[in-house]
Amino acid sequence: MPKVDRRVVKTQQAIKTAFLELMGEKNFDHITIQDISDRANVNRSTVYLHYLDKYDLLDKMIEGHVNELKETSEWACQEEWVDAIQIFAEYFQTHYLFFSTMLASKEATPSFRSKFLEYVTEGFKEELHKTNGKNDGLSEDMIVKFAANAYVGVLESWIKDGMPTPPKVIAKELGILMERIL
Repeated sequence: MPKVDRRVVKTQQAIKTAFLELMGEKNFDHITIQDISDRANVNRSTVYLHYLDKYDLLDKMIEGHVNELKETSEWACQEEWVDAIQIFAEYFQTHYLFFSTMLASKEATPSFRSKFLEYVTEGFKEELHKTNGKNDGLSEDMIVKFAANAYVGVLESWIKDGMPTPPKVIAKELGILMERIL
């Protein structure tokens, strides 16, 4: 794997942070590449060097976090529900600015929520086969959709409410509920 220049990583992070801050201040439609470059303290051409436009930047940010969550899943999902959810809740807490911005933005929320729900649904399909007949007679599709939407909905509310309870608490309560479903 080729080594990534730290200056490139630092520049991309500055662009992403500037974009998130701007999304918290103004409507997505009113954010320009010039706004992003000014806030990140880089030239407009530097932004275009890394991203096609603000939509590409948004898509890449969402994709990056979903990919990080997938990597986290590989080892977190070997844990019991409560421990696995705590790992994810701590990830959301660490990246609160991103997740709260994605859920507060009218423009970003549908795309982010759709990709996040798709990721969770796929993971729950695998979990469903470990239920030991708990949900015999019920449609697998219905169980997975119910569990995934409940999980995403609770996490979404927790983030939108400013994470009023610590990750450990939300993990315990949500973990107990997920054990009952799956």
